Amino acid sequence: MRSEIENIVDEIKQAISLLRRHLDWDQAVRRLDWLNNKAEDPSLWNDAAEAQKLMRERQQLDDGINGLRRFEQQLSDNIELIELGEEEGDAAIVTDAEEALRQLRNEAAKKQVEAMLSGEADRNDSYLEVHSGAGGTESQDWANMLLRMYTRWAERQGYKVELMEIQDGEEAGIKSATLLVKGQNAYGWLKTESGVHRLVRISPYDSNARRHTSFSSIWVYPVVDDSIQIDINEGDCRIDTYRSSGAGGQHVNTTDSAVRITHMPSGIVVQCQQERSQHKNRAKAWDMLRARLYEAELKKREEAANAEAASKTDIGWGHQIRSYVLQPYQLVKDLRTGVESTSPGDVLDGELNDFMEAALAHRVQGGADAVVEDLN
Repeated sequence: MRSEIENIVDEIKQAISLLRRHLDWDQAVRRLDWLNNKAEDPSLWNDAAEAQKLMRERQQLDDGINGLRRFEQQLSDNIELIELGEEEGDAAIVTDAEEALRQLRNEAAKKQVEAMLSGEADRNDSYLEVHSGAGGTESQDWANMLLRMYTRWAERQGYKVELMEIQDGEEAGIKSATLLVKGQNAYGWLKTESGVHRLVRISPYDSNARRHTSFSSIWVYPVVDDSIQIDINEGDCRIDTYRSSGAGGQHVNTTDSAVRITHMPSGIVVQCQQERSQHKNRAKAWDMLRARLYEAELKKREEAANAEAASKTDIGWGHQIRSYVLQPYQLVKDLRTGVESTSPGDVLDGELNDFMEAALAHRVQGGADAVVEDLN
């Protein structure tokens, strides 16, 4: 086989191996056998809701297991066809089998993405918070650039974006903002973006044109739908109202309609100023708090399963997940996966999928963060 086809075969094998690990193959096969036997029990449908839940799980496992078996069989069959065609000098058989392998590789790549987006809340809408770090105007301007970057990314994905809350900087940029990103798998895509983001550039606010390093953090958590019960003791919460700030005009209220809720046991703070009505802002803030508490629970489960633990840390040196260098050279580098882009302008304009896919694949593989050297 030519080297291109050998590489394709290797890619398919790697995809199958990753999908097997993600499915937890041996456990999945045993669980499917149990569910198949359970489906034969007439008493299962005494509890219709539980029965439907088990049947959905059964279908999911059946699709995953049989899909992998099909991949393995097609891979084996096409390798044999290539070898047979080469032995018999039949170029048509070789060409057809090679094309089938290319299609199989594309299909396996799609399955990998589906596997990476199969977490409990991955299909949900998502909140995304931006917070500027220390450094005043520099970091506040950087926070505003990140807000624009994720807004543009969401628009490229065909998602709907709503600005829930924004706190302007004293001179430029923003201190913080919260976006609501609505669309299929919004949380699944965004969840690996939580962390500190570092910018290196010649400051537009420095009259001496010196190079500055700025930090801002991103925090992502899923919207909680009605099927997920999150109990909150209102006595554990402090509710404050304040006058909203924003871009001016209709976005700025003249009454204290913005709402901030602080959950005292966890220290979680959420804010909403999207609506003119304090009542509506309060209701949305409660939804945001439920979502944050749910995200915290998901994180605990992930840590307990020894998956990647991405926790909120100080916004500064030693905690960044990605560096964006605009001067003296141009490069964006993810410090968990090593993925790079030499076009930071495109990245800041929303081209983030390569970084997200690599981080998702890394999380699915269950490995520790790679040791990646930061940019100077």
